[in-house]
Amino acid sequence: MNGTHRSESIVVVTDTRVGESYLRPRLEKAIEHDVRTVPASGDLESVLGSVPSNANGDADDATSEGSEAEVSDGGEATSADASSADGATTSAPPRAVVLELDCPGEIQTVLQRVHAVRPDLSTIVAPREGSERLATVALRADATEYVPTERDEDPIDRIVSTVRSQPQPPSDGDDGRYHRILANELPDEAFVIGEDGTYLEAKVRPDSADLYSTAVDELPGTQLEDAFPDQVAAKLQDCLDRAIRTDDVQSVEYDAKTTDGRRRFEARVVPIDQRIQGRRAVVWLARDITERVRREQQLRSRQDQLETLNRINAVVRQVIETLVEAPARDAIEDEVCEQLVDSELYCGSWIAERTGDGRLSFRTGAGEAETYLDRVRDLDGDHERPAMRAIQTGEIRTTNRILEDEAVPEPLQEAARADDVRSAIAVPITHEDATYGVLTVLASRDDAFSERERAGFRLLGETIGFTIMAVKNRQLLFADTVVELEFRIDGGDTFAFDLSEEYGCTCSLEWAGTTANGRTFQYVTIDGLDGETVLGAASEHESVEECRLIHDGEEGCTIEMRLAKSGVRTLTNHGATIRDVTVENGVGTCLVEVSQDADVREIAEALTLVYETTELVARREVDRPVRTAAQRRNRILDRLTDRQLTTLRLAYYGGFFDWPRESTGEEIAEAMDISPPTMHQHLRKGLKAILGEFFESGGHS
Repeated sequence: MNGTHRSESIVVVTDTRVGESYLRPRLEKAIEHDVRTVPASGDLESVLGSVPSNANGDADDATSEGSEAEVSDGGEATSADASSADGATTSAPPRAVVLELDCPGEIQTVLQRVHAVRPDLSTIVAPREGSERLATVALRADATEYVPTERDEDPIDRIVSTVRSQPQPPSDGDDGRYHRILANELPDEAFVIGEDGTYLEAKVRPDSADLYSTAVDELPGTQLEDAFPDQVAAKLQDCLDRAIRTDDVQSVEYDAKTTDGRRRFEARVVPIDQRIQGRRAVVWLARDITERVRREQQLRSRQDQLETLNRINAVVRQVIETLVEAPARDAIEDEVCEQLVDSELYCGSWIAERTGDGRLSFRTGAGEAETYLDRVRDLDGDHERPAMRAIQTGEIRTTNRILEDEAVPEPLQEAARADDVRSAIAVPITHEDATYGVLTVLASRDDAFSERERAGFRLLGETIGFTIMAVKNRQLLFADTVVELEFRIDGGDTFAFDLSEEYGCTCSLEWAGTTANGRTFQYVTIDGLDGETVLGAASEHESVEECRLIHDGEEGCTIEMRLAKSGVRTLTNHGATIRDVTVENGVGTCLVEVSQDADVREIAEALTLVYETTELVARREVDRPVRTAAQRRNRILDRLTDRQLTTLRLAYYGGFFDWPRESTGEEIAEAMDISPPTMHQHLRKGLKAILGEFFESGGHS
C-alpha cells in the first residue's frame, strides 16, 4: 500500500485467544477498502478515531469553493482534491467494523465501544459458530447485521453487501456538500428536488431502471405527490422541509411501488447551499434496503420467538416444580391450568378425561375462554376433535390458525372470535402406556405452538402423568384400608397364557418392575415345566423381547423376561399394587390393591386394552395391619440366625459395605474365625432375609 491511499477501511475486531483473522484475507480480495485488524482487548477507540471531524454528517467545515460542479452522467461528482497534497500514505478512516467474536458479553462490550466513538459506522457481527443467543445479543446491541460464518451462504458476500449498502460518511477535501455526497454515496437513486417537491434532476443505477413504472427521464418537472400516495408524499415533503430549515442532512425510510412489488428505501436528504433554478433544493440519495429490512425482520422475529419460548419454558418448569408438592390429582390439575393462564401467554386451559362411553368429561379449567369451551362441549361425540385424537393416539395435536382452518366447525370458529382464541394445543397426559386425560391450552396469537413449544408441552404432559401415578401410589402406600380387586382373564396374547395352555403348566408372577431407563422386567415361576423348554418357547414367542433363566429344576423354573406389552405394567401405571398373578390352562387370575378413591372402571378399562376378555369378579375392602417400627424390626430379627446377625453386624460396623471398603471379606471371616466362603454364605442369607421383609408380603409380590 506504499504510496497509495484508499479513502476508507474495514476494521476487523478479532478474538485475542484465537489470533489471526480468518476473514481478513478474503475481505481484502472482495472489497475495495483497506482491511485492518485489532484485537477486542486492543485500543479500538484510537483506530476508530482516525476519521475527519465531520464524519457524523456535520458539514459545517465544508468549503464553498468549487460548489458549482455539475452532476456527471454516471451520477458522480468530481472532487477538487481527493488525496493529501504531498501524496504520502495516510490512515484510511473506518467505514465499517466486523466482529469476529463468539462470546456474547464480548460482542456487547465491543459494540458499545464502537457506538460510543462512531455511532455512524456499520457494525457486522460474524461469529464462527452462530446461535440464537448471539443473534439476540447482536440485535439488542444495535448491530447493523448478523452474519454467522458456518452457514452455507458465503459470509463475505453478506458482509460486503452490508458495507456497501450503508451510508458512507463524507471525507475531507470535497468542495461542496452536494458534490461530496454524490461522489461518495453511489446510491441506487439520486435526485435533485426543489423545496416545493418538484423533481429537478434524476439519476438511477442502470440495473435498477427496470424497477420504475415511470421512466427516469420523465421525472423532472413532476412532484412527490405524482410519484407517491398522499400519505407517503407528505412524509417525504416533511423530511425535505426539515433538511432545508435546519440546513443539515436528514434521513427517512419509505416504501415505493415498483415493477418488482413494494420495496423499502432509505434516503439521505442533503440541503444544497446554492439555489437551483432560482429555488432552494436538496440532493435526495436513496438506497434500496428491502433485503436488509427483511433480514432485520427475520432477526427480530427469531428474537421474539426465542423470548416467547424462554417464557414458555419458564412456565413449564415452574408448573413441574409445583407438581412435586401436589397432594392429590385434583390439586395437580388445578395448579397446571391456573399457572398456564396466569403466565398471560395463554387465554384458556382445561383438562378432560375419557369416560366409559368414549366421550370426554371436563375435570377442571382456568381462563376466560368460556364461550369456546361451551362450544367444544356441545360438539357431537362423533366429531374428531383434537383433544379426542390426542387421547386416542397419544400424540400432541395443534391448530395454529383456528379462524382459517377449514377443519374447525363454524360454531367453534365463531366462539373463537368471541373469546379471541387463535391457536390451540391438545396434550395427552400419559405415563408409559397409561393415559390419564388430555390438557387443552388456548392462545390469543396465531402460530402460538411451534415445534419447540410442542416439545415443552410434551414434557409437561408426561410430567403430569408421572405425578398423577406417583400420587396414586403414595395414597395406596399410606392407606390403612384398601380395595382389593380380583380380575379373571380368559385368554391372552402374552407368553404366560400360551405357555400354560400348551403345556398345562402354571405361571406365577414373583415381581415386575421398571428400571431407570424405562425397561420393564418380570420374574415368573413356572411349575410343571423345565427351563430348557421354557426358554425355547420364549425365543419363538412374538410378545417376548428378552428372556433369561434364573433357576432351573426338573419340575419347575424361574425366568426373567421382558415383554413388548404387559397388563402388569398397565395396572402399575394406574396406581394399583399387584398382589398375585397366576395363569393356569390359559386362564389368568389377577389380584390387585387400589386406594379407596381409585377409579375402578378406569383400571378395568385399561386392563381390557391389553386383554380383551377381562372380567372384574370381586371387589373387597381390606384393612391393613398397622405395624410399628419396633414390630417390623423384631420380625426381621426373628428371621435371622445368630451367625447371620453376627456376620451382618461385623460387616456393617467394619465398613464392608462402604465404598471403597474399609474391611475385606477375608478380614470379616478372620474376625469370626471361619472361612471366607462360609462368611459370604451367612452374609447373603442374612441380606436375603432382610430384603424379603420389604419385598414380600404373605408370600406374594
